[in-house]
Amino acid sequence: MIASSTLSVPNLGLAPRTSCANHQPILKTPNASASSYEPQARKPKGSSQLTRWSRARAIRSGRKLDRAGQRTQLVEPNSPVQPRERVSLDVKDDTSTGNDSEDDVEMTAGKSIYMVSDGTGWTVEHSVNAALGQFEHCLVDRGCAVNTYLFSGIDEVERLMEIVKQAAKEGAMLVYTLADPSMAESARHACKHWGIPTTDMLGPITEAIATHLGVSPSGLPRGAPGRSFPLTDDYFRRIEAIEFTIKQDDGALPQNLHKADIILAGVSRTGKTPLSIYLAQKGYKVANVPIVMGVPLPKTLFEVDPEKVFGLTINPLVLQTIRRARAKTLGFSEGMKSNYSEMDHVRQELEFARRILAQNPVWPVIEVTGKAIEETAAVVLRLYHDRKHKCSMPRISKRY
Repeated sequence: MIASSTLSVPNLGLAPRTSCANHQPILKTPNASASSYEPQARKPKGSSQLTRWSRARAIRSGRKLDRAGQRTQLVEPNSPVQPRERVSLDVKDDTSTGNDSEDDVEMTAGKSIYMVSDGTGWTVEHSVNAALGQFEHCLVDRGCAVNTYLFSGIDEVERLMEIVKQAAKEGAMLVYTLADPSMAESARHACKHWGIPTTDMLGPITEAIATHLGVSPSGLPRGAPGRSFPLTDDYFRRIEAIEFTIKQDDGALPQNLHKADIILAGVSRTGKTPLSIYLAQKGYKVANVPIVMGVPLPKTLFEVDPEKVFGLTINPLVLQTIRRARAKTLGFSEGMKSNYSEMDHVRQELEFARRILAQNPVWPVIEVTGKAIEETAAVVLRLYHDRKHKCSMPRISKRY
């Protein structure tokens, strides 16, 4: 931990550390006003690729630390702030030789984004991931590789300053959601002092709502002492929805379909179960019914309100890929796989499902190819609420 419990931005000394992913000993400059800590180096595994990868990361970090006019000395590590890390690195492994020299390693070092939260980090993590989604055109081919690190539960200035100094050493961007105004102000001033690009994800919208409501925010993170969250009807409704959805998975208990808010129908591996659980966590009772060739659908599916039912479909090539991976995971034999993941069977099953969905034109058909669970859920809920509130909607089978 940093020695002093109160730090002012002007006298912060940069105590550079190696990357949190490296777990190397800390390097400290003589003019640092406080100590920074880092875990001891982990012993590399026997793989030559991992050895070269570790060596290359150490060399890269060393170049960053050897700044002009800086002298460094080792200090003993103690209790570091541990991030949850996502590393995007390209390593070219020359398996034809056992040489571990740095010439064997070809690497694309990504830029770092530090995500800091005084709570679970859910908000800042999902916000950053949503923004990174706008850069898939270069992230996929590693044209602009990115390393993201999540620091959650940061509720002390000392720990915050440790992260800021690490970000300064890494040349990272810092994005934070800090409910406490003094913590957010400390982060802002420290980042300005060290020239770190930073974004406050929570502050601007909190201030705007406070102005709109004419009420000051509490300034306390979720779960902080003094904040109580009573168990409301909405909470118990969500718990009930989750329990119902689990019991109704994969066509179980068809006699209870009339109790469901939403019913999902589709062939195997179209994402019915994860979509059901996601919707249940939002408070919707969801049942899912598999469409399988040669197996009749439950009669109750055609007796419930048809506006509850949503069909799911997917591209056959994508479905075949998913099924092959699933079959391999389950240890299916080649004979079993041929009846599940071969293209002819996949196309026949999708055509069988298409005919059933076409016979029920009130059921909207949602194309899930390339969609995240959240995206498919958004389509389902939009259609669900449009119907519930009697919004105009064509009564035809349509793909969304």
